[in-house]
Amino acid sequence: RPGLAVAMAAAAAGLALAMAARRWRRRPVREVLFFPSPPSCTEALLAEAAEPGSPARPCPCPLPRSDCSLSRLLRRLLSARRSLEICLFAFSCPQLGRAVRLLHRRGVRVRVVTDAQYMGLRGSQIGLLRHAGIQVRHDQGHGYMHHKFAIVDRRMLITGSLNWTTQAIQTNRENVLVVEDAEYVKPYLDEFERIWEEYNPTNYRFL
Repeated sequence: RPGLAVAMAAAAAGLALAMAARRWRRRPVREVLFFPSPPSCTEALLAEAAEPGSPARPCPCPLPRSDCSLSRLLRRLLSARRSLEICLFAFSCPQLGRAVRLLHRRGVRVRVVTDAQYMGLRGSQIGLLRHAGIQVRHDQGHGYMHHKFAIVDRRMLITGSLNWTTQAIQTNRENVLVVEDAEYVKPYLDEFERIWEEYNPTNYRFL
C-alpha cells in the first residue's frame, strides 16, 4: 500500500524532527564566573551591541582580545531584550556602564537601585546613567544598600560578591553566579520591587 508507506514515512520523519528539536531546545543558563578577570579589550563586543551587523572596526588599544569573566558578564547583560533590574552597592566599571546605557538606548527598560554614599564617588557610573535617562533610586536610611545582583528579562539572575567596579573586576577575588531558574529569580525580583518602592523619591525625608 503506497499511501500507507508514505504516511508511515512522514510520521517517522515528524517524530525524528520532534526528537531533534527537543535535544536542541535551549538549556537554561548555569554559569559561574570568577574574578579577577585579566585586562582585555571589550570594544568589539560593545561595538557589535551598539550597531548589530556592522563591520568590526579594529581597536588600537594594546589589550588582548580574549574571552574572560568580564566579557562573559557583558554578554549576559547585553542579552536583555525587555528589562534589566540592577541592585548594586558600587558601580564604576566603564564597560559595564556603557553596556547598560546601550540597552537603554535599545529600548530595554532599565532600573537601578544603589547606595547613596557610594553613588557620588569619583568614577561612579550612576551620574552617566541618570544623564542617559535611566531610572535610578537610592537609599536614604542607616546602613548600606549592599546588594549585588541584576535580573535580565525577569528570567536570568546575576548575583555574587562582585561590585561592578574596575578594582573588583581586575584585582579582587570575587564570584558571580548566572542562573535561569524561576525558583531563585522570583525572590530577587520581589526584593527589588520592595526596595524600588521603599526608595521612591516621594518617600524621601529632607531635614
